[in-house]
Amino acid sequence: MHIADFIAADRIVLDPRARDKDQLLRELAKRAEPASGGISADAILTALRSREALGSTGLGRGFALPHARIEGLPRFVGLFARLPRPIGYDAIDGAPVDLVFLLLMPAEEGHNHVAALAAVSRRFRDVETLARLRKGDAEAALATLTAP
Repeated sequence: MHIADFIAADRIVLDPRARDKDQLLRELAKRAEPASGGISADAILTALRSREALGSTGLGRGFALPHARIEGLPRFVGLFARLPRPIGYDAIDGAPVDLVFLLLMPAEEGHNHVAALAAVSRRFRDVETLARLRKGDAEAALATLTAP
């Protein structure tokens, strides 16, 4: 599975307004709603909060991968956000977060959710990729995310 399978140009957000983690999750849920096949932003937010209650999805080096499996979601939905200012996120390294990849997954997808999470994680492990995503426009971010 590749990031290009579940992200599109209209889901690259370079300036979300968020003072804290909960406000960020609320904003991302709202922006993901149009691509969700009828799943409400409230249902997305509830699923994201439930997942965060299990442990932070802040993976370190300023990157977070909030994700949730959602009943009735017809397809994988990805959304990338670059925050204008880093926010506290309870990341494993304690660093604030400025790069976020939201991943929503159909609950019925079996093990494909693991492949999707791995595709995103691999991309964000690369230091050069992180640097490229921290500058440039939405088109450059999409190209970086979807490069083979």
